[in-house]
Amino acid sequence: MEMITALLTMFQAETPDPYLLPIGEKGQVRVESGWTNTSDGTPSDVSEIAKAAEGYRFVLVGESHDQLAHHEQQAAVIQALVEAGRDVTVGFEMFTRDNQKNLAPWTKGWWSEEEFITNSNWQTQWGFPYEAYKPIFDVVRANELRMTALNLPRDWVRQIGRKGPSVLTEEQRRWAPELWLKSSDHRSFFEAMMGGHPVTGPQMENIYAAQVSWDEGMATSAVDAMSWRVGDKPVMVIIAGSGHVMYDLGISLRLKRKGHDALITTCLNSDGPRMVSRGIASFVFTSPRVEGQ
Repeated sequence: MEMITALLTMFQAETPDPYLLPIGEKGQVRVESGWTNTSDGTPSDVSEIAKAAEGYRFVLVGESHDQLAHHEQQAAVIQALVEAGRDVTVGFEMFTRDNQKNLAPWTKGWWSEEEFITNSNWQTQWGFPYEAYKPIFDVVRANELRMTALNLPRDWVRQIGRKGPSVLTEEQRRWAPELWLKSSDHRSFFEAMMGGHPVTGPQMENIYAAQVSWDEGMATSAVDAMSWRVGDKPVMVIIAGSGHVMYDLGISLRLKRKGHDALITTCLNSDGPRMVSRGIASFVFTSPRVEGQ
């Protein structure tokens, strides 16, 4: 028993903490409950995020999918940007791009909530409880905001995970035109999220390529949707899992390669105050995990 305990302790010590990686801005900061500005560790709020978003065309807000508190904060960020006078579009990881036609009727008030859940294919497109995301859809409806479906069809991503990026057809590559696989920081982060397992061997390379295709597809969809918007007011709030957002990697890295910077914010769960890398995001929202949502 003592040997097993020692081995478990050794394994845990060797497994990198995804929230403490030496990527981006140097140093660590203590985050308390609520929003923290990671530049100096001071408490913050969504109005400061809206102010910091001036000059940015994209604001990424990461989440744990099953946490209502995270979606409440995403809704609050959207509302704060509206109140700051921004022309807000909301981009969703939760919907695949071929489902775009089923989103506008909600914004325009043509469907009831029940009709939207059914007609947007929520259960097959995503599967997490709609009630957890209701705060976001409520603020979208109240402000008549555009919604954009960002994701690639999931069977495309699964095919890449099994057979590699060459499986995509020329037509499919319009939605994921470049799978750039050479970011050492992103690989390090991906490995940490995989429990410290290195990206070695053909199968792991395919799994990594699938993750990159996910990020690239969402970044491409976001840029395409915003390409006709002009001026300083238009902004897209991208709602996605924190793994697609943290450390200015994932979606943000692909946006940068297309010529766009993004303001990075993210939500994480914690049993109490903890340290995080300053490079993780500009603003971090911390909440205790609530099971069973």
